[in-house]
Amino acid sequence: MASGSTRTILIALGANVGIAVAKFAAAAFTGSSAMLTEGVHSLVDSTNQVLLLYGRKRAEKPANEKHPFGYGRELYFWSFVVAILVFSLGAGVSVYEGVLHMLHPEPAVSPAVAFVVLGIAAVLEGYSTLAAKQDFDAAREGRSWLQAIQFSKDAPTIILLLENAGALVGLGLAALGLALSLLTGNPVWDGLASVLIGLVLGVLAVLLLYEAKSLLIGESADPKLVAAIRRCAEGHRGVVAVHEVLTLHSAPEMVTVIISADFDDAISARDVEGIVADIERQVALSYPIVARVFVRPMDASGLRLSMRAGVGDGADAAEGVNRA
Repeated sequence: MASGSTRTILIALGANVGIAVAKFAAAAFTGSSAMLTEGVHSLVDSTNQVLLLYGRKRAEKPANEKHPFGYGRELYFWSFVVAILVFSLGAGVSVYEGVLHMLHPEPAVSPAVAFVVLGIAAVLEGYSTLAAKQDFDAAREGRSWLQAIQFSKDAPTIILLLENAGALVGLGLAALGLALSLLTGNPVWDGLASVLIGLVLGVLAVLLLYEAKSLLIGESADPKLVAAIRRCAEGHRGVVAVHEVLTLHSAPEMVTVIISADFDDAISARDVEGIVADIERQVALSYPIVARVFVRPMDASGLRLSMRAGVGDGADAAEGVNRA
């Protein structure tokens, strides 16, 4: 998924740079407010893709003493920044330009140029959208689109898909606004199209902000993965019960797992250490997405104390734990 997403980002970046240049040139020729708005939209999208590439590169940095769990969440941080840019620049500028054009309407010049550019842009955006959809479908696992967006941890793919969908809707609105302006002789329709484009971008930006924020503060792994890890731990000899399996996504393909397990009181501490190491090794080999596994020996009373006290200190949580 990581390489596919990078390829998709590069495709979207190339398409949006070309589209932005064409749209700004068409806006200069035609005087279309909607076309200028679409140019700004494509420019913002191009900037967003550069930020996503930067975030993906930063997320690949190895863990160090200052960041022992790595830099994976940088990808989510830059995704959040992208969502803010879509809202502030994309939606804000679109609404502003549309209102300005409605208050001071100017007839479009050379509208044929605008329609040609819109057609070219639709083809390029469509190709970019198909690339993003392929990445998205590869991780859907039979879920509906809405469910897949909610469960997905790959913020860049979601951003690209929704951005491209918004761009296609925006192109349709720009073409409709320009056509109505020509048919009615009233350029206000062109400004209204810009406002509608801004509102569409605003709705998408709010959805992106919500998803990026949720990933940034930490989301658990897929419930199927959590259940599989629980079964793996429960299947080891000497394990009486598995109380908790806590998971956290640090990146789309990086999960940290903490397992709280009750061991048979009749076995020795050395046996417990061996079982812990075996659980960690088996989970790491069976599920490559798991970057670290922490197994915490705990009886029923200890679990209740832990739940009342909270997570506990780092030294306690890492007791008896090896890095997978």
